[in-house]
Amino acid sequence: MRRRRTALGLSQEELADRAGLHRNYIGGIERGERNVGIKAVFALAVGLQCSASELFA
Repeated sequence: MRRRRTALGLSQEELADRAGLHRNYIGGIERGERNVGIKAVFALAVGLQCSASELFA
């Protein structure tokens, strides 16, 4: 997720805004501190302009 976010030139805050999630949640996911629910996976996919399956690759 971090690679895709940085490739798009997005900050964690910008991704959070696009995905409708909190900035701290994005940081926790990237650091491996948070488990991601299925709704968040789809929200992140929208924010990262990719499919949900690409996030698991």
